[in-house]
Amino acid sequence: MTTKQLKVTLNKSVHGQLANIALSVRGLGLRKRHQTVIVANTPETRGLIRTARHLLVVQGE
Repeated sequence: MTTKQLKVTLNKSVHGQLANIALSVRGLGLRKRHQTVIVANTPETRGLIRTARHLLVVQGE
């Protein structure tokens, strides 16, 4: 079974955000603005994305 991939880009800074939002962004592997990572489309990663959705741009399935 092949897992779908999501392309996640950090568009805005985590500076000034709540700690759980900053940790969710970090958990996705994002460190800097405009950095892009490819993550698996799993319920866990979708939860991290949902927490910080106002900072991220998500492309893919």
